[in-house]
Amino acid sequence: MAQPPRLIAWEFTAGCNLSCVHCRGSSTSDVSPDELTTDEAKHFVDEIVEMGKPILILSGGEPLVRKDVYEIARYGTDSGLRVVLATNGTLLTPDVTAKLKDAGIQRISVSIDGATAKTHDDFRGVPGAFDGAMRGIEAIKQAGIGFQINTTITKRNIDEIPKILELATEIGAEAHHIFLLVPTGRGKDIENEEIPPSEYERVLNWFYDQQKTTKIQLKATCAPHYFRIMRQRAKEEGIKITAKTHGYEAMTRGCLGGTGFCFVSSIGEVYPCGYLPALAGNIKEQTFKEIWDNSKVFNDLRDLSKLKGKCGECEYKKVCGGCRARAYAETGDYLAEEPYCIYTPRKIQEQE
Repeated sequence: MAQPPRLIAWEFTAGCNLSCVHCRGSSTSDVSPDELTTDEAKHFVDEIVEMGKPILILSGGEPLVRKDVYEIARYGTDSGLRVVLATNGTLLTPDVTAKLKDAGIQRISVSIDGATAKTHDDFRGVPGAFDGAMRGIEAIKQAGIGFQINTTITKRNIDEIPKILELATEIGAEAHHIFLLVPTGRGKDIENEEIPPSEYERVLNWFYDQQKTTKIQLKATCAPHYFRIMRQRAKEEGIKITAKTHGYEAMTRGCLGGTGFCFVSSIGEVYPCGYLPALAGNIKEQTFKEIWDNSKVFNDLRDLSKLKGKCGECEYKKVCGGCRARAYAETGDYLAEEPYCIYTPRKIQEQE
């Protein structure tokens, strides 16, 4: 029996008011008629609660373009779930954030991909997106809701990451989560903007160093290598990794797709994550529990002995696992070795 998910990202709608260059879902203002209805959305919440009490992320697209977002957030909250919201921030007003507060939203993540309006607006495809997000953040603060900043790292903004962290700290964010670009959706069109593996390693080492001094929570997402780097660095420093020394990251692992996390699309499709288009099932056709427990892709991902190439040989595979989405994007095989990892496992080193 599979452990229930700890985190579910729900693409509440694929509709969006922006046209971001790196968008996983290639979201537009057009909305599919097959999106879950309000009643279907509530039924999905009921199915989640039958399995456990994961954190439910209302995401998109832009979840605020859907009118029943407050109703579903309240329904999830009343069902005992911790409901959070992921937004681009531009539609947040004092009235909107007051309604979100009343609906029980526990935290809001706002995507900021540049330390300046020029860089951020370039990402978001709409002039004024940065200023709109900053106004939205002020509205969040007025409502008394905690918020975090999410940043996708590519070549076009890598030099601004330290300044974005400074900005997140200055404006009162509780956390800063960095995402390493995975080339899916519109992100495929800027595949050449992925930072090279050596930069990937450098950024994650820098991120580890920031954990020691920053005043806010830091988390690396779509960056499973971080959990290998964290252990390598801690060993060098003679530090034992515990919840006290490394917080939540001491108790989790790199890729959680299919093990502690999944992604549900606006039309009910279930995937290991939003960047890995390997379909596990559809909640319109099966119960969520049936999909979570029995789908081939989820059970493949739970069996680390199936990992191929150097990921299969790696002594860190239990804490890293490699990015299955990048493996799939590169090879068409979600069990293939992570293409953006420069580490050579000890077992392979000994054979050379």
